[in-house]
Amino acid sequence: MDKIYLDHNATTPVAPEVLHIVTSVLRDQMGNPSSVHSMGRAARVLVDEAREQVASLIGASPSEIVFTSGGTEANNLALLGVALGAGKGQIVTSQVEHPSVLNPCRQLESLGFVVDRLRVDELGRIDLQVLENCLTPSTLLVSLQHANSETGVLQDIEKIGEIARKKGVLFHTDAVQSVGKIPLRVQDVPVDMLSISAHKLNGAKGVGALYLKKGSSDLFSPLSGGSQEKKRRGGTENVAGIAGFGKACELAQKHLASYEYLSSLRDHFYQLVSNQISGVEVFGDLENRLPNTLNLGFDGVEGDTLLIGLDMAGVAVSTGSACSSGSGSPSPVLTAMGIPYDKINSSIRFSFGWSNTTAEIEKAAKILAETVSLNRMGTFADMSNKKLMKSL
Repeated sequence: MDKIYLDHNATTPVAPEVLHIVTSVLRDQMGNPSSVHSMGRAARVLVDEAREQVASLIGASPSEIVFTSGGTEANNLALLGVALGAGKGQIVTSQVEHPSVLNPCRQLESLGFVVDRLRVDELGRIDLQVLENCLTPSTLLVSLQHANSETGVLQDIEKIGEIARKKGVLFHTDAVQSVGKIPLRVQDVPVDMLSISAHKLNGAKGVGALYLKKGSSDLFSPLSGGSQEKKRRGGTENVAGIAGFGKACELAQKHLASYEYLSSLRDHFYQLVSNQISGVEVFGDLENRLPNTLNLGFDGVEGDTLLIGLDMAGVAVSTGSACSSGSGSPSPVLTAMGIPYDKINSSIRFSFGWSNTTAEIEKAAKILAETVSLNRMGTFADMSNKKLMKSL
């Protein structure tokens, strides 16, 4: 059975060019970038070249790129680095952030820091006036995502950055879901820190970066170790992953010239689905969103059962953020948007990627319509439950 992968917000397939570089570095470049001999210097060149490629994608200087193990570490480095360096103060974030932002905030609260979590409206957007009113002389950092992983909703990080800068507050944005899908240049946005993850843009898992604007902050490093990454992040660099990350960013920069392709896939899929299935609802802002993300609710259908049915038919999707799957709780993001539980329970996230084709989208829409129909009749629920029990 040919698989149709529509879960690119969870992770993306590794691009062939990236895989080639990663495997060749693992095979041929064994040097430690901190070593002064020729093999070490060769490894250092690979890291430096990748730093330039990552920086180029977002319009930064290579010296402003700090390599990490992924988006989670980048977010932690920004939040804990600023807060622990200051010792006390306020952090402002939102209720719909990724767990790698919300959980460090909980840790900081246990240490005596004040954390304000802004509400969002029914479209998933924060109120900019509420944000401005929330900032005080004790505010250390505003950390608000660029794009939400579940709904694709975009926050206005340009205006958020302007508010933070006017108040003299550092601004960090988790841009893991947006970098590589839509154009984003740090010289156009007043942002001090920005998180990126390689595996969200066709790189390998286990590597990411934090953009740290020159002169914006001397971060406390919560990861103590050697002097790598200008003493901001100790530990021997993941040379193969970093080299692949650089190539992934180079490829992403080329894709961005035609990023409307993703929105054409999304919109075509939604048109097919809405024509074939009744009782379909889109969750999130229809104007301010990623071009590849569609979060849909289906009346009278349980999302988990629908997901299993689609998976059995060869279509991979998600009921929400991969980092929160299996929690047994309704989506915190959709809950924060005020969506009723029964609708949250029916939601499925479809996230498209550069490798998807129109033919795949059309086939997936047909399979979805058939699966929803079976589900509503109760036929598929019995079948899937029996199959699930056999697998346990």
